[in-house]
Amino acid sequence: MRILLVEDDAVLRDVMLRSLADAGHRVDVSTNVEDADHLWRVQPFDAVLLDLNLPATASPTSGLASGLNALRQARARGDRTPVLVLTARGRTEERIAGLDAGADDYLGKPFDLAEVEARLRALVRRAKGTEDIVLLGQLKLDRKARRFSIASGPLDLPAREFEVLWELMSPPGRTVSKRALSDKLSSFDESLGDNALEAFISRLRKKLAGSGAGIRTLRGIGYLLEAEV
Repeated sequence: MRILLVEDDAVLRDVMLRSLADAGHRVDVSTNVEDADHLWRVQPFDAVLLDLNLPATASPTSGLASGLNALRQARARGDRTPVLVLTARGRTEERIAGLDAGADDYLGKPFDLAEVEARLRALVRRAKGTEDIVLLGQLKLDRKARRFSIASGPLDLPAREFEVLWELMSPPGRTVSKRALSDKLSSFDESLGDNALEAFISRLRKKLAGSGAGIRTLRGIGYLLEAEV
C-alpha cells in the first residue's frame, strides 16, 4: 500500500515509518497540517494515518488549524481515501468529531503497531471491495499474508514487481493506467519512468507463464491482468 503518515511526534513517527516500511508499504510523511494537505491533494494514497493534534505553519486564515480541518476539507472535495485517525485524545466527543469529519476508523494512543497495520488492511479492503483471497487461473493472492503463489509454489517477487502485480490484481480484470502504476511505485520526489515500468511488466509476464494468468497491454491506456484462454 501507499500510505500518507501525518504525525508530528518524531519518536512515534520514526517507529511507525520503520514498521510500515518493513511490512512492505511505501510511506510519505508529513509533520504539519499544510504539508499534509498538499501531499493529500497531489498524490493518490491507499490510506492516510492522521494525527488530529497537529501544528499549523501557515496563517490562521489557511483554514487548516488541525488535522480535523484537513480531513474535513479532503472529504469536502470528494476525496474518499480511507483515513485512520491516531490521537492521544480519548474523550468520547472528540472521537465522535473525528468520525463525523469523515474518518473511517479511530485508534487512541498508545497503540499496538500490529493493530494499526491490521486496521489499515481492513479499511483498504473495504474501500476496494476486495477479499482476503483472490484467484485468477492458478495465480493466488493472499492479502493477509501478503503472498502470491502459483501451482508450483510461492511466487517470490522483488518489492516493485510485487506492488505492480498487487495493483493489477486489486481486483483483476480491470484496466490500470501506466500513470496509476507509476504513482504507486514512485516516491514523492522521484518518479518512475515508462521504460522502468515496462521492464517490471516484462519480468512479471515471464514469471506468470503457465499460471493461467497474463498481463495484456492496452496501447495508450494501460495494463490488464486477465485469465489466459
